[in-house]
Formats: sequence, structure tokens, C-alpha cells
Amino acid sequence: MKLTYFTLAFMACAFIANAQSMEGSKIGKGIRFMPKDSSFSIQWNTRFQNLYEGKYNLDSEEYNDKFLIRRFRLKFKGYLVNPKLQYKIELAMSNRDQKNANPEDGSNIVLDAVVKYRFHPNWQLWVGQTKLPGNRERVISSGNLQFVDRSYLNKQFTIDRAKGIQIRHEHSLGNIVLREIGAVTMGDGRNNINNNTGGYDYTFRGEILPFGKFTNKGDYFGSDLARESSPKLSIGVTFDYNQDTKNTGGQIGQALEDTESTLGNIVIDAMFKYKGFSFMGEYDDKWVESGDATSGTTSDGSELPFYTGNALNVQAGYLFKSNYEVAGRFTMVQPENTVKALGTDFNSNRYSIGFSKYIAGHTVKIQSTVSYVDYETINDADDEMQFLMQMEIGF
Repeated sequence: MKLTYFTLAFMACAFIANAQSMEGSKIGKGIRFMPKDSSFSIQWNTRFQNLYEGKYNLDSEEYNDKFLIRRFRLKFKGYLVNPKLQYKIELAMSNRDQKNANPEDGSNIVLDAVVKYRFHPNWQLWVGQTKLPGNRERVISSGNLQFVDRSYLNKQFTIDRAKGIQIRHEHSLGNIVLREIGAVTMGDGRNNINNNTGGYDYTFRGEILPFGKFTNKGDYFGSDLARESSPKLSIGVTFDYNQDTKNTGGQIGQALEDTESTLGNIVIDAMFKYKGFSFMGEYDDKWVESGDATSGTTSDGSELPFYTGNALNVQAGYLFKSNYEVAGRFTMVQPENTVKALGTDFNSNRYSIGFSKYIAGHTVKIQSTVSYVDYETINDADDEMQFLMQMEIGF
């Protein structure tokens, strides 16, 4: 496997060295080039995250920590034949990136492999594997987050990535921007090569930007790095219907056998930015839409519930002119009783404060997050403090 990675890297470097036309670039924009006939283009980005993580149990006073490569990504994008036909490929190389809840499903190296066709002004057709139009925090790149990592809401309730098709449309009514997205996917998450044993997944999302577009697509990256000169707001609503799902969390979670239950999921989120101040909020509610079963069995006969319930995440920060930022976050997760009864999770309130130094935007930065986790559980889990520090390096 390592030989394959080195071979790919060597071929990419050789290709770049022999490219007929190199485009000027800057940090964060990758290495870009195209042939003289402009028949295609490619932009290559690489980034990685070095993470220190510590956890202090407030009851036993035990401290555990670790240092790891949180993410290591290779990303390629561009167009083929015509700028209207675009593509995106993203690969996950670190061990942490490839951690798979379902080992029988194989490797999890491929994150994105999607073709985007602009078949009409303001209309796009996406085909392949990529992020679903779900909660805003999930769609924001892991390299563009305001905190070291995404919230616990995202960990438990996101609809993540999937394979299938998406239709995207954008139009304006005066200064108001409206977006509509619809997706039909397999419902079993990413990189599954088995036959579809359930139904399909249907996702619909609408967004309204009442004050017009954000600078540099700022509604989909954390912090107000663009320092919006006028208030900008985006409000989004997503509904997801995963028919006869095969996993405890729909697209994510443990694989289940012979399930006929359908999961419903609704997300309401918002992003606001103005002169260095930023706010993002999300509310997520997931439930068993149809079918009598609130749980299923794994291949070894264990009983696991579908992860349902609701969660709230709100966060805000201020970016100083020195490119230092301080931010606060509150996350509340409330699984349903069926989940807690089987001992898989419990209510929790998480209070976090984050500090960031942006050296070259989100491409080169240092971030730290300190969190207090207040568990409310029938299992008497101990409250804890969590400490995260991360450096992001990319080009």
C-alpha cells in the first residue's frame, strides 16, 4: 500500500514537471496546471493535521493523552474537455482517516470521487460519491473549521457522505439568493461495495441568503476571515429520508442485518458574519420514520439501536485584526430513551472555548480547544475535561 502512495506521488510530481502550462498560484490554492490545448485542468492540494488530545477524568483524576496525525488528505479537482464538466477527488491517507466502523466493507481511503456537470446556467448535476447536503458543519471542510474539530452533534447525527446523484440550483430575487438541492443515494454511506439490501436515501435542502452572497463562499468556512463589510446571513433546512437503512445511524454507524426501518432526519442551521464576528447554529432531530423496530442485530447477533434523538450546537467567535481568534461553543446531545436503555450513549452538555492563530488563512494555522463535558447518564459516566491542540499545514 505504501508503495502505491509513493508511486502516485512520483507520477504526480513527474506530471507537474512536464506540464505544458503552469498557472500562477498562491498558498491555499494548490498546484494548478493545464495543457496548451486547454482540454483539461487539474489543481492538486495536500494538507495534514497534527493533533494532541488529552482527557482528564474529574472523578478519578486520571489523565490520558495521545498524539496523532488526525488527517492527511490529497485532493484533486479541475475540469475535463469543457469547464462545464468538473471533477473532484479527495483521498484520506492517515490511519485515523481510514477508521471504519464496518471492517467487512473494506478500505475507507476514497472520500470524494464526483463529477459535476453544469448543464444549464445556475443548474448542476453531481454524480458519484461526495458529501450530502446535510448539516452545514459537516459540509464545511475539516480544514476550514473554527474549532479543532466538529461538534458532538455532527459526530452522532450527520448524514455524512453517500454515493448517487445530486441536482443543485441557485437563483436570485433581487439581493436575495436562494438555493435548492436534491439527492438520491444508496443510503449506506461511502465506499460500500455490497449490494443495496435496503431502500434508497432521499435528501432535500433549501437555503436563503437574505443579504446576498458571502465573500469567497464564507457561508461554508468557519470564522470571518473575509471580514464582511456588511452583514451576511445564510439559513438552511435539510430533510433526509433513509428508507430501510442498514446502519445504526443511516449512512454511518454499525451495520445491521435485515432491517426494515426508515430513519427521518431534519436539520435547521444558520451562519452569520460581520466585521470579524461570526455565529453558526444547528439543530438536528433524527427519528425512526417507519417500521416497528427501534433496534437491529449485527452479524454476530448483538442488538444495537438506531441512533435517534436531537441535538443543538451554537458557536460564535471574533477574529482580531492580528488574525488571532477567540470562540465559544455549546453543544447539547439528547439521544432517545431506546438508545440510552441499550447503553450506547447518554445525554451530554459540552462547553468549549477555542483559540486560533491564522498564519495563512485556514491553510496554515494553529488551533486549541478546551472543553468541559457534563454527562447526564444512567451509567454514571464521569464528567471530564478535554484538551485539543492542532496544527494544520497545507498548500
